[in-house]
Amino acid sequence: MPPLVSADKAGRVAGVDEAGRGCLAGPVVAAAVVLPAYVKLPGLADSKLLSPAERARLEPLIKTRALAWAVGVSWPPEIDERNVLRATLLAMSRAVRALKLSPEELLVDGNQCIPEGLVGFIPQRAIVDGDRLVRCISAASVLAKTFRDRLMGKLERLYPGYGFARHKGYGTREHLQALVELGPSRMHRLTFRGVKPEPADAGEHLCLPGL
Repeated sequence: MPPLVSADKAGRVAGVDEAGRGCLAGPVVAAAVVLPAYVKLPGLADSKLLSPAERARLEPLIKTRALAWAVGVSWPPEIDERNVLRATLLAMSRAVRALKLSPEELLVDGNQCIPEGLVGFIPQRAIVDGDRLVRCISAASVLAKTFRDRLMGKLERLYPGYGFARHKGYGTREHLQALVELGPSRMHRLTFRGVKPEPADAGEHLCLPGL
């Protein structure tokens, strides 16, 4: 299926997508990508349809060939406080605001636009299945997914025993069993079903080396 909106005609359009919204642990990560006209990104597709190797191949191509790209993050305490939808839109706004150029339009994957108060008066369109239909949204989905997967590998080392590097925070059988045995960590979303609402160790500190 051809892209719904081609960067060749759309001007300075930023595609916006997220990764990790349905997880029990870890942040929601959003990415915003502005692609130039006639850019070549062979094999670009929704990140969910790509293998880890395909995503790893595309990530540096997107970063070097995009006019601009940026990532935004919303951590579990913010997700619990605001709810996951609001936290996702906040992560998206952070990605948009971090772009090195101002987009003329935002194309947001899903059925919700980013609140104007978070990004200003940039024209927006929410596009259901946009990660499969629009190249710049597909590119954003790849960057959000690769960034988050790498981050979950780092969180595995900070919070061992949960298997974050394998399941990326999703509610797998392994993850649910680890929650029974270990209880939640500071990286768990305490308001999500399947996560036992026990206070995390207040003495823990998060230190993330460069990604």
